[in-house]
Amino acid sequence: MADSPLQQVKDWILKRHSDREDVPRDLDLIENRLIDSLSFVEFVFLLEQLSGQTIEMETLEVDAIRTLDAIETHFFCAEVK
Repeated sequence: MADSPLQQVKDWILKRHSDREDVPRDLDLIENRLIDSLSFVEFVFLLEQLSGQTIEMETLEVDAIRTLDAIETHFFCAEVK
């Protein structure tokens, strides 16, 4: 069975931050530099792939990707229901 999209997001973050063992769902990913300006575009592309949605960079609200909880709500909510 494949990992959930949210678990795949978490795995992507952990792969790039080997010093971490976990990413709490309410941890601010930007403030804690788990998503920085260098990885931002790649991260948004990952979200597009996993959610099946096109994400417009110009209109993307940073709060939508600030935590794993926010990501689940904004990009994977339909799958949770």
